[in-house]
Amino acid sequence: MHTGLPYWRLSGFYFFYFALLGATAPFLALYFDHLGFSAARIGELIAIPMLMRCIAPNLWAWLADRTQKRLAIVRFGAICTLLSFSLIFWGKSFAWLAMIMVLHAFFWHAILAQFEVITLDYLGAQRERYSQLRLWGSVGFMLVVIGFGYVFDEVGLDYYPWAILAVMSGIVLSSFWVPSPVSQPRAEPLLTTTGQRLTKTALGPIVVFLTCVTLMQLSHGPYYTFLTLYLIDLDYSRTIIGWLWAFGVLAEIVLFAIMPWLLRRMSIKQILIISLFLAALRWWLLGFYADSLSLLLLIQLLHAATFGSFHAAAILFVQRYFSAHKQGQGQGLYVSFSGIGGALGALYAGYSWQTLGAAYTFASAGAVALLAAFIMLFGLSSSKSVPVTATE
Repeated sequence: MHTGLPYWRLSGFYFFYFALLGATAPFLALYFDHLGFSAARIGELIAIPMLMRCIAPNLWAWLADRTQKRLAIVRFGAICTLLSFSLIFWGKSFAWLAMIMVLHAFFWHAILAQFEVITLDYLGAQRERYSQLRLWGSVGFMLVVIGFGYVFDEVGLDYYPWAILAVMSGIVLSSFWVPSPVSQPRAEPLLTTTGQRLTKTALGPIVVFLTCVTLMQLSHGPYYTFLTLYLIDLDYSRTIIGWLWAFGVLAEIVLFAIMPWLLRRMSIKQILIISLFLAALRWWLLGFYADSLSLLLLIQLLHAATFGSFHAAAILFVQRYFSAHKQGQGQGLYVSFSGIGGALGALYAGYSWQTLGAAYTFASAGAVALLAAFIMLFGLSSSKSVPVTATE
């Protein structure tokens, strides 16, 4: 890493931030089921943070780009996330839990987009090495999902809120360990190709990209909402389920490690399209063949593409199209459109699960990912003019 890059401090923050995702994605629906909520109610509760992801990042991004106090916003968001979620000890009705989901998500989603800008600020011309920092987030996710699988098999889910608060405390502490980068704000247009103002040539790929981001996240709805409950119904233990989640993230870590090598051989467009096609295959296999452990391992291996390569390429796509002074708003847009897709995916999964069943819910998700792949294949032709290795 180049001189001045606080590698372990940045990596430590990613570790705890995505450890929280590892504590919620596989287990939050399981906890709500433990509290006695139906699939539809669980889908609605899971959708709330996704809906806040549509709104909060852009509000915080506007403030961050206006003040250039990104790290302060990250720290403030981390503290308020912890305080908001602690309200769970005062009640567990649907309305109270919905309020907690709104509050903690509003602040949690203030964090990541701005921290991505801080990271890219530190990386400078070495931005293709972003994935080598981000992989520590996957390590955090993996360790938490394995550890929580064992813990909840032994002690049950009554201690789940305490486990969440412990991880949130790690986010707060790590945010204060990160030094603030020295940057020189300057007035620039919101969107840029190679330093020029937004043109119709640039607008087309951005619209296509954000559309496909939305559809990709929509297709993940059943996976993030019901995978753990689905596998329990197929007689997998919570410990095995934890290892299966971790195996997918391990594949993602390997992908992040080799991402610089991939970016030297493939365009961002190619990586995004291949990721979408593999997502379609993954959801179809998950819907009809999850009872086979060997195929389930293959399904989880594909997480390297459906999240890992897609996310890493998407971060670089945004970095290329948005000017340095407006990176916060660019990353905020990416997170927001991801949130729109995630919210719609969680809602559709909740209702579809009760009416169509698991197999056809996942098959529908595969169809959505396939649609996104074709939209990007035929709609992102102009992205060839924006190579990731170009200089400003």
